[in-house]
Amino acid sequence: MKKNYHLYLGKAGHLAVMSEFLTRGWNVAIPEVDIGDDIFVVQDDNGTLRRVQVKTSTSTERQNGFSGQFNVSVAQLRNITNIPVHYVFVARHNGQWTKPVIVRQDYLLDHFENKKIGSEHNGILNLYFAYAEEKVECSKLDLTAYVADFTDFPLIE
Repeated sequence: MKKNYHLYLGKAGHLAVMSEFLTRGWNVAIPEVDIGDDIFVVQDDNGTLRRVQVKTSTSTERQNGFSGQFNVSVAQLRNITNIPVHYVFVARHNGQWTKPVIVRQDYLLDHFENKKIGSEHNGILNLYFAYAEEKVECSKLDLTAYVADFTDFPLIE
């Protein structure tokens, strides 16, 4: 495997997520300067803007499925503005992307601070997602409701 494989994986994840938004009728753009937003997602007819942070992982086989590890900046997570970030987590498993786990910033922050999801080390929140059939868990918290949850990105006809 290439020495900088994680860079290729990260970009591939961004492009896969961008493709999903495009097929839903949303326009996408990559900011020229990345200061926390990987993708801007826009509804062209009314100007609705969504900020997206894509997190990618390779998978690790487990007895009853597989897992993926994701890292989130705690400082960014706590910096909620009038347009919250949507975190989109995708893992590469058996040559395919998992369905995206889409969690709005304020919900992820609540899970971190009140439900003790993940573990923090040096300002980074480490999240280990366990995938089993159609279920996704992190720190024994069921995240299945967030799988392919495009509620804030409705299909545009």
